[in-house]
Amino acid sequence: MKTYIFLIALAVAIWAKDAHAQSSLSQANRQYEMMAYSKAIELYENALKQNLQDTVKLNTLLKLGHSYHQLRDTPNAERIFRLAMGEGKTIPHEHASSYLYFAQALASNGKYDEAKEIYERYSQAQQEDQRGKDFTKLYSNVGKLSKNATSYVVQSLDNINTNRAEFSPVYYKKGLVFVSARNEAVNIKRVYGWNQTAFLDLYEVPDLSIVNSSKTSKVGGSAGANRTLAKNKGVYLLGSDEYTSPTANDTKIPATYRSLNDKNPEPLQAPVIESQNMGKALNSKYHEGPVAFFKDGSKILFTRNNYLNGKYKTSKEGINKLKLYSAELKGNNWENLQELPFNNDEYSVGHPTLSKDDQLLYFVSDMPGGFGGTDIYVSRNENGNWSTPVNLGPSVNSQGNEMFPFVDEQGNLYFASDGLAGMGGLDIFYAKLINGVMARKPTNLGEPINSTKDDFGLITDAERKSGFFSSNRKRGGEDDDLFRFERVGPLNPCQETLVHIIDAATKASLASAAVEVVSKSESEPGTKTLYTDKDGNLKICLDSETDFVFKASNEGYVNNARNFTTKDLDATELVQLEIPLDKVKPKAPPVKMFTLRGLVTTQKDRKPISGVKVLLHNECDGSTLEAVTDANGAYEFEVPSGCDYSIEALKDNLATMGTKVKGEEFSEANITMFEKGDVIKIDNIYYDLNKWNIRSDAESELNKLVGLMNKYPKMKIEFGSHTDSRSSTKYNKTLSTKRAKAAVSYIVKQGVSSKRIIAAGYGEEKPVNKCKDGVSCSEEEHQQNRRTEIKILSL
Repeated sequence: MKTYIFLIALAVAIWAKDAHAQSSLSQANRQYEMMAYSKAIELYENALKQNLQDTVKLNTLLKLGHSYHQLRDTPNAERIFRLAMGEGKTIPHEHASSYLYFAQALASNGKYDEAKEIYERYSQAQQEDQRGKDFTKLYSNVGKLSKNATSYVVQSLDNINTNRAEFSPVYYKKGLVFVSARNEAVNIKRVYGWNQTAFLDLYEVPDLSIVNSSKTSKVGGSAGANRTLAKNKGVYLLGSDEYTSPTANDTKIPATYRSLNDKNPEPLQAPVIESQNMGKALNSKYHEGPVAFFKDGSKILFTRNNYLNGKYKTSKEGINKLKLYSAELKGNNWENLQELPFNNDEYSVGHPTLSKDDQLLYFVSDMPGGFGGTDIYVSRNENGNWSTPVNLGPSVNSQGNEMFPFVDEQGNLYFASDGLAGMGGLDIFYAKLINGVMARKPTNLGEPINSTKDDFGLITDAERKSGFFSSNRKRGGEDDDLFRFERVGPLNPCQETLVHIIDAATKASLASAAVEVVSKSESEPGTKTLYTDKDGNLKICLDSETDFVFKASNEGYVNNARNFTTKDLDATELVQLEIPLDKVKPKAPPVKMFTLRGLVTTQKDRKPISGVKVLLHNECDGSTLEAVTDANGAYEFEVPSGCDYSIEALKDNLATMGTKVKGEEFSEANITMFEKGDVIKIDNIYYDLNKWNIRSDAESELNKLVGLMNKYPKMKIEFGSHTDSRSSTKYNKTLSTKRAKAAVSYIVKQGVSSKRIIAAGYGEEKPVNKCKDGVSCSEEEHQQNRRTEIKILSL
């Protein structure tokens, strides 16, 4: 006997006195564990008529609701989950997934307001699952998915559909190939033991023109599709995640089942158009489909249970997984059936689609490392071999199931998902691919292609003018059918945009502001002028995939413009654009100008220096003017009066302290520049009598020197301290040395490297006048010798 791994084990204690209730529950639980949901439902419904203990009753309700969920019987799923969770009732945290199933049932029944409330409860219970937040947000305004409903006409292919499953169409030569559970043209009739439905095989309608011209029925915008994923004696179809690590979406088999009567299956409804079985080479006694064809029709990639050359294989747990196979067309027969290299007995792969050049293969798998139940992967054809698959990532794959990918002629991806926010069940999404791998944010196609039921397996042209898809909307979930659609309106819904015009300074809204909207559409360029309402708003709907320019104006304000594009935006979301306008400044009175001139000379011999760049910085507005000295070392500026100015001079191997001037009507500012070997005298470096510490009034002068050293980072100096001749020679030498070192220490603490400064104390060695020992001098003459000098060692 094969062993099955169940991710959820529900231990139910039966305390009811009624022996019949205990027996009924035991049988129901047994059928439930075997995934025989139709039988389990009947037994659970009978058991609930008995007087069950509260805990047992709650567990029974949750299992019954889950059984209806698995059979896609959403009305009954809603009824049962409402008994278990309605009116604010809470359930144990280990059953939090039931909130998700309840919300999904409500959405599939069109009850979005209630679904929103249950999704909020699910989000609180499973905060790590983004679905709760995303669906709650969508259902606050689900109507936005109907914005483009009039652009499409959807018709049911009643000339092909039967009352069995038909789904996942694909173009082949001049016709269609699809998957069906019908029995026609099959020599051996085999059905699922648990629900009496046939295994899935591939069928072909050779001439597409017959399909398009034959009578069909037009349908409205509701949805529902069923990939008929089921189990029979250990056979699992894509979507089963028995072996994966538990996630919020885990069920016994996260798939879709038809609720047909086990004992009396519905008679097969004959199609109007005859479709032919694609032969025994492709159609085995197990499941086949969906498929993908190479562009020349000579090769096929198809999905099948793990069965090849008469060998039926299972995983370690005894589960028969899905695999992808290839075959080649030889004459009228498909031959050389082979497995693809990334197949694995332990997980399923299927649902193939190929890029236009046959070089990229997209498929679905529940292999380890994904984001949810089933994810979409891509593999590249490298010299005839398929590369290691790459997951398309979280922009496409959710914590739910992504299935049935299709890539159009421009390399854009269509796929179905129940994990991305949609209208209910599986919805079809569209995403632009970058280099065939990276995907932009997917867009829900909305009504009428999507509905409250399951919609999936879409194929179309590059501009989505027409195409086919699958849905179970017609009979409320019991079966999948094929549908055709035709686009009669714009490709995408227009982009709702709210333009808000405000005062740039006060942020106040500006009513009646004019907004010129310039469309740069290649097909229909144009310009419209519109006006904001009393709140400064302008709400418009713009063409998708188009560039625009908004030019805003208002009396008393400076015009302003903004570029805007609707490319790669989610048309279901309102976009807001704010344009601030600055007030027109009053004209200033004429500015009175004056001439500022000066000479740039050397320090040593006062010779003029030509070719010096002189920079004049206006401290009123921060602007800077530039001039170059002439042969006489002269420069000149015409500047506004009333402002202060700072001046710098630049020339190789020369330096300057710069200077500042007041904004007078006429002013002269001469600049002295020094070079290597020059000595700069610094005034106002004073010390207390017989002391060498730096006084606060000396710090400002030393800070100027720090600024000079920072301005010329390669400059090296000698900091020299001198005294007058009073006191002894030795004392003066020691005192001046201590003062020089104290000053250098201060400068180093401001960030200047000590390697750039030498401290020198000269005492009374180098007087600048006659005041030596024994010479009578005035105090002013002695002061001339008490000085600080900076000698430039290098620049």
